[in-house]
Amino acid sequence: MSTQPVQPKPIPQPGLVQISSSSEQSIEQIIQQRLAEERARLEGEAGLHKREVHQFKRPVERPFTKDQRGHTTLLFGGLTWKHEKLVHGALEGLGYLAEVLPTPDVSAFQAGKEFGNNGQCNPTYFTVGNVVQYLQSLEAQGLSKQEIIDRYVFFTAGACGPCRFGMYEAEYRLALRNAGFDGFRVLLFQQAGGLSQSDCEAGLEMNLDFFLGILNSLNCGDVLNEVGYLIRPFEVTPGQTDQVLDRMMDFMHEVFARKKPYSLEDKLPGFLSGFKDTAEYLGKFANQLTGDDITKPLERCREMFDEVEVDRLRVKPIVKITGEFWAQTTEGDGNFNMFQFLEREGAQVLVEPVGTWITYMIHQVIQRYKDQKGLEEGAVLPPIWQLGKRAKIEWNYRNKVAKLRLAETIFKREYHKLIEALGGIGHHLADQYEMQRLGHPYYNSRAGGGEGHLEIAKNIYYSNKDLAHMVLSVKPFGCMPSTQSDGAQAAVVSHYKDIIYLPIETSGEGEVNAHSRVQMALGEAKNKAKREFAEVLERTGMSLDDLKAYVDEHPETRRPMYQVPHTKGVVGTAANFALHIADRAKKENWTPKAVVAVN
Repeated sequence: MSTQPVQPKPIPQPGLVQISSSSEQSIEQIIQQRLAEERARLEGEAGLHKREVHQFKRPVERPFTKDQRGHTTLLFGGLTWKHEKLVHGALEGLGYLAEVLPTPDVSAFQAGKEFGNNGQCNPTYFTVGNVVQYLQSLEAQGLSKQEIIDRYVFFTAGACGPCRFGMYEAEYRLALRNAGFDGFRVLLFQQAGGLSQSDCEAGLEMNLDFFLGILNSLNCGDVLNEVGYLIRPFEVTPGQTDQVLDRMMDFMHEVFARKKPYSLEDKLPGFLSGFKDTAEYLGKFANQLTGDDITKPLERCREMFDEVEVDRLRVKPIVKITGEFWAQTTEGDGNFNMFQFLEREGAQVLVEPVGTWITYMIHQVIQRYKDQKGLEEGAVLPPIWQLGKRAKIEWNYRNKVAKLRLAETIFKREYHKLIEALGGIGHHLADQYEMQRLGHPYYNSRAGGGEGHLEIAKNIYYSNKDLAHMVLSVKPFGCMPSTQSDGAQAAVVSHYKDIIYLPIETSGEGEVNAHSRVQMALGEAKNKAKREFAEVLERTGMSLDDLKAYVDEHPETRRPMYQVPHTKGVVGTAANFALHIADRAKKENWTPKAVVAVN
């Protein structure tokens, strides 16, 4: 008879729990319990107290709805007064109540620091402080805080970038709450994602009419602003350009305010009424591409500009402005009133159009589609024999890129059409593919934030294309993308020895120091312009008095809209004008009249 071996009973170990198969607790539960107990013991020894975590949730804001449009005013600002005047007209033409905020000043900066967080980006302080000051002025006029909150909203741009730009909305709300305007509505138009509010009966309709109106007003603002800066340094009567510009902007404001969105109304026959939406959508595009609602008024503006008499034989260095978007655009304390200072110091300012930023954003999306081609369908491309899947990927990619390239082409065509209507003396938009080629070796064009590789590329482009004697980059103090760009500019300057490049960081104070730095670099640019002009005179064989005599005999050359061709290798306006006049004089066999001595 066989006997089974007797199994020894397990010896209980101290600190261990015996688990039977019938136990309701799993081993995993016991492990987690022991971990929690040990964590609590260690935290107690370290003096740490566990607190309940509350995740941040974006506060729910009262929306701006369609039924409020008739008694709610949109507040906006942040561009030049020329752009803002035209955007205001476009919004009025679309049926909105709108007001332009004043140009931010140092007191607005101080208000932003008082009510906002510490260490914010410079544009945030100026912008939100400006809003607070405006609301306080409304309150001083007799409106209650609740009336202001109910009857006004602030409309601005936003983004989810690597810098503090992505936090602007939260900072605006905090400062407004600290200033006593808790609940004041901030409408944030995202660069990628549209308006941050419900699409249901939205008070601000982001439709085709809205985008066409805003883009047309910004493009007109760009070309009018640039031509003003091209004429003002050479005006014979000081202040005349600004006087004409004031009248012109009032005129163009009324053009946009009276311009109504294209509509078919009852133009379609009854059997086509079902296609009204599609037909109207196509009609809006056709009207945009073929209409003269804006070009005709700009031709009138060209005649108004021609009232100004100019003397292009004044030798002035051309200073190209680049940098962070807000700092390079605003015309006030936010960038130390840099444009006015440069003109007082004898420079010609070449401002940066908003259109460059728009084409840059389109270009970056195209680049992203190229880099991410096929990733939506999977991490790895299908095998080569799966032709159907590969063809679908290729079609989706080409379809997306084709639409964006078409949008880019149409935008540039419309922009350049406005330049030609205004006389053709403005600069065309820089080609983004050439800008990528120039900037990428120094700053990876895939890197986002700020203007990315554009700051590098524009420094090379405007210097090597003989368009500027000096490049001035203005950016807020501590701006991360521009700081990275400045580091790369050191390599650019070392490779291009003739470039005069100066970065300036702006804040609410330090204007004297900034102006002093600009004066030193501008002195070098002035010498460069003077040497260039002297070489041109020697090349033409004509004296300055001869050139002036020819201009006096040909009054059309004193008109600002008179087009002067650009000569390769020559930068300055005076130098290019001298070459052109000398060429005309040679073709006409012109000689200066003999000076008769008077006894």
